[in-house]
Amino acid sequence: MTQPAADIAKMPFEAALAELESIVDKLEKGAVALEDSIKLYERGEALKKHCDDLLKNAEMRIEKIALGADGKPKAVTSLDGE
Repeated sequence: MTQPAADIAKMPFEAALAELESIVDKLEKGAVALEDSIKLYERGEALKKHCDDLLKNAEMRIEKIALGADGKPKAVTSLDGE
């Protein structure tokens, strides 16, 4: 029915989010047996954590623009020091 949780770590954000949305839709419709609902919920939790981790990583990589005294950008530095 679903991929093993180990595959989640390899998923890009967009794929993980799409699968998570699909799981939420199935659970909201109640069209899944109880045992399958539990498995879907567990996978959804793992997908949510993966998406959160990817977003946090992306936020850390966003460039920070340093402004000079005149208010104009004078330098661009990476938040993670790269």
